Amino acid sequence: MLLALAVSPIFCTIGAVQLLGIAAAAAARLTEGTRHEWCGQWACLAGLATMGTVCGIAIQYGPDAAAASAAALALMTMITVIDIKPAK
Repeated sequence: MLLALAVSPIFCTIGAVQLLGIAAAAAARLTEGTRHEWCGQWACLAGLATMGTVCGIAIQYGPDAAAASAAALALMTMITVIDIKPAK
């Protein structure tokens, strides 16, 4: 007997978008000061807009999906805003 876990494609898509958004925020941080900085910033801006839309959509699928999307959006914002360089 094969036991299968039924996973909704919507939840998989929301999870993939969350991971891509966090990767875009990290890429924006990593490209700071390089010649690819504008590309990283635009990718992060697009990721933030996409995550905002996903947060609105995820509310329809319950509090768990909405909370995960909101946490990913908050993490993206913190990655792009917080300055982790040591003070001089």
